[in-house]
Amino acid sequence: MLAFATMAVAYDWNEDWIDRADQQDRLSYGSGSTWLHAIVGTCAAFYLLALTGIGLLYHHFSDCSENTWIITLTLIGMVAFTFIQLSGTDGSLLTSSIMSVYVVYLAYSMVSKNPDGQCNPQLGGNDAWGIAIGLTLTAVSLAWTGFSWTAEERLNLDNVQSARSVTGLNTSAGAVGVNLDQPFLDPEDQPATGLVTESDSAPSAANGGMAGSSVWKLNVVMALICCFVAMILTGWGTITVIKEDENNAANPTVGKVNMAMIGISQWTAIFLYIWTLVAPRLFPDRDFS
Repeated sequence: MLAFATMAVAYDWNEDWIDRADQQDRLSYGSGSTWLHAIVGTCAAFYLLALTGIGLLYHHFSDCSENTWIITLTLIGMVAFTFIQLSGTDGSLLTSSIMSVYVVYLAYSMVSKNPDGQCNPQLGGNDAWGIAIGLTLTAVSLAWTGFSWTAEERLNLDNVQSARSVTGLNTSAGAVGVNLDQPFLDPEDQPATGLVTESDSAPSAANGGMAGSSVWKLNVVMALICCFVAMILTGWGTITVIKEDENNAANPTVGKVNMAMIGISQWTAIFLYIWTLVAPRLFPDRDFS
């Protein structure tokens, strides 16, 4: 779920700034370049942050081959989805840069959970920053999930008033154009024509059923996310002992199980993002917008 939220936020961020640039250009040609420069600058900053993170991971966590493989595969994944994005017209460099930072964060989470003291210099200490960042990202994911799920109910077509033309259209003989036999009238003065639809103030029983269905599904998703976070913070019920004679237990988030779960999450995010890039090329007749 966090991978979905990160990707959605990245795509929406890029779309929002491009829309702002287009709006500025419509008002004054060339004035939208400020937003485009902001996109390029943000991309550069995120890629610099991701590459700096890779360098720090190599410096502090490369004392064993296991961590080196994790860091190297993360770098390969970053380069792969960036190359795929640049080779086509789908996706955006801003989205790729945000996903790069996200997968580097997951790589750090993985290697910092290694129970081998030779591989993990942070073993034995509480990773307060890692827990804080993880909880923050989870809170953002929960907020985005709730907003996006309820936005469909708020912004569906049933609640949008259709536009009405101020002119009559003559569609006889297959031609579409302005009917000059009818006067040009304001929308409020036009005679009522067309189909009668339901009023917004009286939603149908079907819509009410769909809303109820969405509510319980949203609650289930929220509950599963909360349970998943709780299990991560408690190390899936396992605690690794560092020094048996001193009964010194490691951070409960440390362990091979946590490493495996974070690794699965990382590559799920990478493959999902790659799929959003290649799916429009594989199935050009489908709408993936």
